[in-house]
Amino acid sequence: MEGKENILRITPKSSIEVENEEADENGQNDPIHVLNDFHKFLSIRANYHLGYPFHIKYEDSDTMAPLLQFHLNNLGDPFVDRNYGLNSKQFEVAVLDWFAELWDIPKEDYWGYITNGGTEGNLHGILIGLVSKRELHPEGVLYASQESHYSISKAARMYRIKLETVNALVTGEMDCQDLRNKLLLNRGKPAIINVNIGTTFKGGVDDIDLIIKILEECEFSEDQFYIHCDAALSGLIIPFLNDVPNKVSFKKPIGSVCVSGHKFLGCPIPCGVQITRKKHINVLSNNIDYIASKDLTISGSRNGHTPVFMWYSLKTKGHKQLETDVHECLKRACFLKDQLKEARISCMLNEFSNTVVFEKPLDDEFVLKWQLSCKGDLAHVIVMPTVTTENLKMFIDELKQSRLSWFQKGSFYPSCVEEEIGEENCDCDAHF
Repeated sequence: MEGKENILRITPKSSIEVENEEADENGQNDPIHVLNDFHKFLSIRANYHLGYPFHIKYEDSDTMAPLLQFHLNNLGDPFVDRNYGLNSKQFEVAVLDWFAELWDIPKEDYWGYITNGGTEGNLHGILIGLVSKRELHPEGVLYASQESHYSISKAARMYRIKLETVNALVTGEMDCQDLRNKLLLNRGKPAIINVNIGTTFKGGVDDIDLIIKILEECEFSEDQFYIHCDAALSGLIIPFLNDVPNKVSFKKPIGSVCVSGHKFLGCPIPCGVQITRKKHINVLSNNIDYIASKDLTISGSRNGHTPVFMWYSLKTKGHKQLETDVHECLKRACFLKDQLKEARISCMLNEFSNTVVFEKPLDDEFVLKWQLSCKGDLAHVIVMPTVTTENLKMFIDELKQSRLSWFQKGSFYPSCVEEEIGEENCDCDAHF
């Protein structure tokens, strides 16, 4: 395996311990030398990053570098600009307005803020849903599929709310029949529903229209349920595709939507957007004299640089470039799936998704080298804008070559993954 020591782990010759010592005669303890060493390592590792939904290389660092000399802090409500002047709230509101338009909610009807990432967006959305329904009943119930992001169960633990885990279909989509059954078990208690717009591992999209229909059929009125949409990755994919059913829209009775800014949009620092209806946010409103603002967000101090990063990416790319990126990623995802099928490697690709799920490689070092995310007998590749066809060809060639050595002695055979990805996608000996 090429350059194993450099590719798999950081092994700088210089020390990274924080010590008050002078540089040695080779200068290897000098902080600049350490950072240069780290930069070289990152430049190598970035070429072998396939398993996580991050836009791995930021192309506008020179443009943004001058802003790093300032401490930008967007503490408090983004729509209230008070005592602390070194903030980027005007950029933050411009970004929020862009997403409000994308999700069909008028400026006067929404509230939102730029978060530190998808987890904070989920925590905030579920908190609003829980608090806004407490006046109806002290015990709301959170419903989320078993394919939901781990931050959903974290929210349930933090807020001490009952979590009903709903089964998922083989695609990763919520099993709406199981949702119906669980709703009926808790009739009379407010329902907070987490809807996945692209699940973490399989990229499955929950059927939001069917979920709303089931809530109505189970006699949950709109004041008895709250829908939060976790659109961390696919929130910037689905809107740019034609003929996609069940798109996220505030024209439907949903309560909030969150999306990540460091994923498909490509910001170099973790961040995200959380949008909710203005009528819901008042339940969290609390005036804080110290910051001369309202306390409506999860975190107090908030990164003031990320709104500028997001604004610049949206401004320079626009709808046209984002749409191009979406179609190119889906095209390359189809290429990867076809290559895996041709090599008789079990795999699955959901429609409208850039996540290709396949048999987990047997070699842990192979997984580590390509930075694959794994779950049970499966792994996945997420084809982001920075993942090129050349990257995928190199990955496939190495995977095929490695499989020859893994299976040549007959002591190991490809796993049957019918249960995980469906019989039609399993290419084990029993289903080939």
